[in-house]
Amino acid sequence: MNRFYFDHNATTPVAPEVVEAMTAVMCEEFGNASSVHHFGQVARQRLEAARSQVAGLLHAQPQEIVFLSGGTEADNLAVFGTVRHSPRERKHVITTAIEHPAVLHSCAQLEREGVEVTRVPVGADGRVDPGDIRRALRPETVLISVMHANNELGTVQPIAEVARIAREAGVCLHSDGVQALGKVPVDVNELGVDLYSTSGHKIYAPKGVGALYARKGVRLRAIQFGGHHERDRRPGTENVPGAVALGRACELVKAGFEEESARLAGLRDRLEKGILERVPSVSVNGGKAPRTPNTSNLCFEGVEGEAMLIALDLAGFAVSSGAACSSGAVEPSHVLTAIGLPAEKARASLRFSLGRSNTAEQVDRLIDAVASAVERLRRLSPVYPHA
Repeated sequence: MNRFYFDHNATTPVAPEVVEAMTAVMCEEFGNASSVHHFGQVARQRLEAARSQVAGLLHAQPQEIVFLSGGTEADNLAVFGTVRHSPRERKHVITTAIEHPAVLHSCAQLEREGVEVTRVPVGADGRVDPGDIRRALRPETVLISVMHANNELGTVQPIAEVARIAREAGVCLHSDGVQALGKVPVDVNELGVDLYSTSGHKIYAPKGVGALYARKGVRLRAIQFGGHHERDRRPGTENVPGAVALGRACELVKAGFEEESARLAGLRDRLEKGILERVPSVSVNGGKAPRTPNTSNLCFEGVEGEAMLIALDLAGFAVSSGAACSSGAVEPSHVLTAIGLPAEKARASLRFSLGRSNTAEQVDRLIDAVASAVERLRRLSPVYPHA
């Protein structure tokens, strides 16, 4: 049976060009980038070349790029590093209700340390109102953290407007860009962010490597302890093969960005149109907001998302449920409930996220599989009205 992958927001396959670049370093340029001898200096050169490649995609300066283990560590360093460095006795953080757990759980930990946190709601379209951010500001606010694009809905937040508000207030702005990089244009200067998180495995690099953009002058307290690596921002022997892989992935994104974005947007629209025409009682979650071109989150009334996910997997299609499984109990997605969906509709939602390997033929076959699965599951559903 042929299998087709429509879950690129979860992770992406590593690009062949990235594998080639990474393998060459692992096999031939294995030195420790902190060593002063020839092998170490060759590794250092590769590390700094990769730093320049990442900076090029973000329109940043190479010295503003911190290599680390991925998006979660980038978010943790941005949130904890900023707040804990602040000398203020009382501290306040503003974030949104739909952030990734890497930010939300970091904020929860800060609350346990005595920091006050405001979680600003979003509208039914999945976007935050910059005015709500402004109204949440306090004299003791030290950080605002708003994701650039949401992992479940694909909705793109008005980061530049939030940045103007943060700048006027003299508050540091962090944005989790893990789901935005490679899908929408990212210029950290135009956005006006102070900190921006990225992850390699979302852009066809391997898992275990990412980067944090930290604007020159932004001070961070380290959250790990060891040597003086990464300008004292992230101790530990640098993952040179991972950094080279991330750099090459960024280079590939930059080279084909406009063409691939347009292609994915066309496929996403084809998928939504086909499903909406074939299947009754379907709605697009966050569909009225600006979205990343590859992401569609659909609610299928009267169907359990987990059952749909399994049915599509058996048919050869990998997608993602709108609900997260925790401790054996399926809880509705905090993102979908935050936009106002009742629990039953949140549990009836699926995310489709497209990538480089997907084609129009695959999309058409997925539409057929979705229509067939929904019809079958609704016949068995005790909550969906039958004729």
